[in-house]
Amino acid sequence: MGASELDVSHDLFSGQRDGEVLTLSFREKPLLHVADINAKRSLFTYLDRVAACDEVKVLIVKEAPTKMKRAEYIAFYRNMIKPDFDQVPLERMYNALSQFVLKLMGLSKIIVHADSGDVILLFMNIGLACDFRVVAEGTVFQNPNIDLGVVPKGGSVFFLSRMVGTVAASRLLFSGRDIGAREARRMGLVDKVVPLEELDRTVLETARAYARIPSGYAVGIKKLLNYDIDRLAGYLEYENALLRRLVRSASLQNFGRLPDIC
Repeated sequence: MGASELDVSHDLFSGQRDGEVLTLSFREKPLLHVADINAKRSLFTYLDRVAACDEVKVLIVKEAPTKMKRAEYIAFYRNMIKPDFDQVPLERMYNALSQFVLKLMGLSKIIVHADSGDVILLFMNIGLACDFRVVAEGTVFQNPNIDLGVVPKGGSVFFLSRMVGTVAASRLLFSGRDIGAREARRMGLVDKVVPLEELDRTVLETARAYARIPSGYAVGIKKLLNYDIDRLAGYLEYENALLRRLVRSASLQNFGRLPDIC
């Protein structure tokens, strides 16, 4: 498959191949497209094409530089869970995020994730599903879900408990506090913190270094690391079930009062 066949431009994302490395870059505020079935189909079809291209060894996932920050995401989410609002887009968003995380985990390529700015948990989770994470200085991971009274979507508890332990994960999620780039690096949530102007260069250098690893070895290690991907799939479905119950609950309209879940 030639490089030009994987060079694409879409309302949600763009893709550009450079030899053994392919960069998937998300457009501004991707959450506005996440409930769009056609956009999801285009993204997943493209990832299938990338997966089928043996010449591509490393995928860079570059998050949009302009994303929903805490206040905007809270307003966006609250609007979606109003009693008179059609819940289909919300359900589509949950499913799309679950499927994207599983798609990344199941991809037989090394994945390098790049991010910057204010990052809500939802986007942090996408990074945690990747193999290597680089963020710009000044990046802040935010937890707006504690203000909403709903559990975060995308595997926060699953990934954090595996990476930092259940005690540290629970303290972090219950506190709702922001995490700066340097703290995230100390915790092992990101692998490199670099100046913003060096982010693209560092990510590409990292990707090229990984591309030099023999393919059979790299794929084998990924398969072993993700041996319990079925457990993640079950977790994400249970996560959806909890969210559905929270959204249906009348007490959710108090925004922050969490109903009991048996």
